[in-house]
Amino acid sequence: MGVGGKFWDLLKPYARYEGPDYLREKRVAVDLSYWIVQHETAIKGTHVRQPHLRLTFFRTINLFSKFGVFPVFVVDGTPSPLKSQARIARFFRFSGVDVSGLSVAEEGVSVERNKTFLKCVRECVELLELFGMPVLKANGEAEALCAQLNAEGHVDACITADSDVFLFGAKCVIKCLKRNTREPFECYHISDIEAGLGLKRKHLIAISLLVGNDHDLNGVQGIGLENALRFVRSFSEDEILNQLLEIGNGSTPSLQIGSKVVDELMLGPDKSPAKSKSSHCSFCGHPGSKRAHFKSSCEYCGTITGPGCTRRPEGFKCNCSSCDEDRKEKEQRKHENWHIKVCNKISMEPNFPNDDIIRMYLCNNNGNFTAGDGSCLSWRNPDTEMLVDFLDFHLHWEPSYVRQRMLPMLSTIYLREMAAKPEKTMLYGQYVFDSIQRMKMRYGHQSYVIKWIKATRTAGSLIHTNSVQESDRPQEEIIEIDEFNDQLDEDTAPQIHIDNGGCFLMTDESIELTRGAFPEEVERFLHEKELQASKRRKGSSLRTEGSNEKSESPKSKRVQLSITEFYRSAKVAAIHEKRGDLANNSENQEDGPSKERRKVSSSNLPKSVRRSLLFK
Repeated sequence: MGVGGKFWDLLKPYARYEGPDYLREKRVAVDLSYWIVQHETAIKGTHVRQPHLRLTFFRTINLFSKFGVFPVFVVDGTPSPLKSQARIARFFRFSGVDVSGLSVAEEGVSVERNKTFLKCVRECVELLELFGMPVLKANGEAEALCAQLNAEGHVDACITADSDVFLFGAKCVIKCLKRNTREPFECYHISDIEAGLGLKRKHLIAISLLVGNDHDLNGVQGIGLENALRFVRSFSEDEILNQLLEIGNGSTPSLQIGSKVVDELMLGPDKSPAKSKSSHCSFCGHPGSKRAHFKSSCEYCGTITGPGCTRRPEGFKCNCSSCDEDRKEKEQRKHENWHIKVCNKISMEPNFPNDDIIRMYLCNNNGNFTAGDGSCLSWRNPDTEMLVDFLDFHLHWEPSYVRQRMLPMLSTIYLREMAAKPEKTMLYGQYVFDSIQRMKMRYGHQSYVIKWIKATRTAGSLIHTNSVQESDRPQEEIIEIDEFNDQLDEDTAPQIHIDNGGCFLMTDESIELTRGAFPEEVERFLHEKELQASKRRKGSSLRTEGSNEKSESPKSKRVQLSITEFYRSAKVAAIHEKRGDLANNSENQEDGPSKERRKVSSSNLPKSVRRSLLFK
């Protein structure tokens, strides 16, 4: 999808891999259609109930809570006639049908996606609106509106795998998200691409016209990605599209350029193209005649002792000015001949380049969105009860299960509201902040484990972690397609605990959000942590001093002793004492517990059982 010819492989060396906090508190445009298509491809051939809703539910919660993102979802509008025709051609091509006889799409005629896919999109949009997420509809391609939002500064990045998002003007693109890793975001910045490849937006458009794209699958016959890249680099961004138009019309001077003009352009006005290469010795390979070099060595071989020159080795190349100039001339002539061949291939392509494709890529009006319309990019609190009913109807999930999986999102919203306007409110109307239990490190990312105490008890409002049957449990949101078959990790969801009749839960929260919402609690936690660390340091220093005093002996100064001589195991000592008691008891009571101990030590019992009985 996007530019053909393995375009992503060309950009791969310039990807950045960012950590979990890279997009925290930032706005990101999401191509919803790409999510659905990706997920449908991943589960093809498996029986999963409403996979598009599962995917949207879990990804939205993870983006919002785990990564702290403010997502803006964009859906496709009416596809252009070119895109519709290319979609039909792709379908017939994959089906093995000859597409040469297909008629070109008429102006204003477009083909909608199939009704099943549109139904999936509508259901996902309804789910996202219940989440309180903004959803925008593009005039045409969703990635075009994502790129426009990014280019105009309304969002900080785009999440899509359509490579033509760069052609629409995107600045930062996230191709994929990797779960359970230190660097989950694979990002591409247009500034890195410009610096590394020397390509700007119009260069990329020119490459897509040559190798093919979603609106023209064929491109120019006989020109691959490598040749297209080499060709567009010959022109600046301002002239590349105009040059393609001239070459396509057959009026470019490059087609009529002759060898004489090539030589004049290459050599310059001060050098004559009639100048021939100076004669070289066939024996040593240096300038001069062979006969003269037999009598006395040339200036290049003068450092060798003895009369005459030395025979040139295999693969020898003369580095004199004449040879260097000759090689440059051949290389330049070869490049010009290649350039002419490419231009000839372009001129033979009918209706190239397509003006409609160029105007579409350069268009800056891809959706009904204005900079002053702030309501389009506003986030509301989720309607939890409506979400429970929606997912119960479509996925048959238990209400308790839905509420449990939504707790990370609700706690994130609660902390943000507390940071903006501290009030005595409760999380989900049931739990109040109790304390920070500890600091958690997972895949290089630090977070706080917060304890929430249940303050009220409403009938039917308790969240039970085991109320959903295993067969109905949804699979965890998966970003990578090849990881979709992973089972749901139940430990990732907040777990409910009951202690002394009270109910509390633990959640993993962002350090920055927690500091903003409860600065005093964070300071108290850090202070207690520092006190505990200082106590441990003092205790370790005292133990070190005691061990140093005991180890001062002539033997320890020169000989390294076994570690067991310094750290005697308490269990070993206890074993020796027990063995001594057993020996004494065996003398007095032959039929007593000693027989039972001998039975315990029998090899018939497992080793773990014998060990547990031995160290009771």
